Amino acid sequence: MIISSWASYEDEASSTRTFTAHHACILLKEVPFMKFRLHFPKFLSPPLILVGGFILIISIGTILLMLPISNQSGEHLAFIDALFTATSAACVTGLVVVDVGTTFNLFGQIIIMVLMQLGGLGFMTIATLFALVMGKRISLRDRLLLKEAINADSMEGIVRIIRKVLIFSFTIEGVAAIILALRWATEMPVMQAAYYGVFHSVSLFNNGGFDLFGNSFQYYRGDWLFNLTASILVISGGLGFVVLNDLFEYRKRRRLSLQSKLVLSVSGALIGIGAIVLFIFEFTNGHTLAPLSWSEKIYAAIFQSVSTRSSGTSTIDITEMRQATQFFFILLMFIGASPGSTGGGIKTTTFLIMIGAVYAMIRGNKDIVFFRQRVPKELLMRALTIIMVSLIIFMVVVMLLLTTEDAPFLALMFEAASAIGTVGLSVGVTHELTDWGKIIITFTMFVGRIGPLTIAYALRPRKEKTLYRHPEGRIIIG
Repeated sequence: MIISSWASYEDEASSTRTFTAHHACILLKEVPFMKFRLHFPKFLSPPLILVGGFILIISIGTILLMLPISNQSGEHLAFIDALFTATSAACVTGLVVVDVGTTFNLFGQIIIMVLMQLGGLGFMTIATLFALVMGKRISLRDRLLLKEAINADSMEGIVRIIRKVLIFSFTIEGVAAIILALRWATEMPVMQAAYYGVFHSVSLFNNGGFDLFGNSFQYYRGDWLFNLTASILVISGGLGFVVLNDLFEYRKRRRLSLQSKLVLSVSGALIGIGAIVLFIFEFTNGHTLAPLSWSEKIYAAIFQSVSTRSSGTSTIDITEMRQATQFFFILLMFIGASPGSTGGGIKTTTFLIMIGAVYAMIRGNKDIVFFRQRVPKELLMRALTIIMVSLIIFMVVVMLLLTTEDAPFLALMFEAASAIGTVGLSVGVTHELTDWGKIIITFTMFVGRIGPLTIAYALRPRKEKTLYRHPEGRIIIG
């Protein structure tokens, strides 16, 4: 019975070449010893399990950060501040209402570092790591969750991809930690330098945005070794797990998937454009680039452009930038990193699909084509939906902040974009937020981290329930 059912599902799926969650759930019904999995209530669907996992991580982190053993003062941290910090760490944002280096002791800082690692790689990825170490079998339902967690297009080889991503992630974090530790060992005790290397390596790779210096990395804006190491960490974490796996296997396959080609192309273009715009607009700004040497100007422009992808760290004072530059940063933060990465935003591929649609419409083409491959219409609809939903959330958040906070419009818009893009850059508003403002930004960071995944899963094409289509109507637009 199981074999015959599998054959029918395989035939049904052959048109898309993908074994979907729908087919998996039907197959599970035919397996007697797995029937207990089917009795879960509807609210335990894969996207809600992912949401619940983040809520659990944030809740545990909030409780631990509130405890006196986490704070240098030995007193309880206010609940709203602990919640804000835990959410910012788990959602790898980097916005803070208290100074991490002076407020939290070693235990509290390690909690933040663990939250960033869990939030960046995803709790399902970390759970898979423990399962693999303990020799446990990864169930079909777990594979479905992993597929959703990293935005993969199918379950084929999902565990193998996760294993490679974990090895790659911990390897690059370890190597970067050693490089940073050796660099900082020249100006601080060896043990402190080693700890700083590990903390900031985890923060940068997972696009966490946290630092222990108080003024981010402004002291190292002219240090080529730090700028190169930090930029590689941020870019690697923001490319996405599927792209990392493609790059990992490139020497064997000698080709890249369309996903990887698009991500690498648009990421490189956005970093380059961002650096050029920053360099031009801030070149004569006496509070940012003007006092720096030519090499420092170039380092700062490149690093800051990379940081707006979702890192949230800085080597120049963001609050002193010209408003034109700050507005351009809002656009970059809203786009964010790539699908299945440690970063947020609407994602680079979503942005590129909309650009491709505009180009195709202007040229009179019916299809969106990248690298001689056509983009399905369903992806265009999902991209449009993700952008519109994100814009609506962004506008509502800005309106709420304008109601609860006494700050300039552009500053609150910058704060909202930083939160929904899980970037972590700020123009100095975060520390002055009211309790209501902290709640709004906390919710925005959470939605920014899990929203795109949940929306993409909810809008996945499903089997048509009707055998008819409504008549076509004509509407005048433009």
